[in-house]
Amino acid sequence: MARFRVRVSFPERCKGCGLCVHFCPRKILSVGGRRNRQGYRVVEVTEPEKCTGCGVCYLMCPDVVLEVV
Repeated sequence: MARFRVRVSFPERCKGCGLCVHFCPRKILSVGGRRNRQGYRVVEVTEPEKCTGCGVCYLMCPDVVLEVV
């Protein structure tokens, strides 16, 4: 079981900018095909078991979409 977990807590805030995806050192995030109400593609966690809890994705997200628990 993963010790840490990245969660997309506020998908309606996501603009699909990809900053979290680009800066994730473990490459566990991607901009998915699902869209929010504004029409933006929402980020997805593709490999949650690889998360180390570093928090880089959280720090890079300008819209505070992600949460590391």
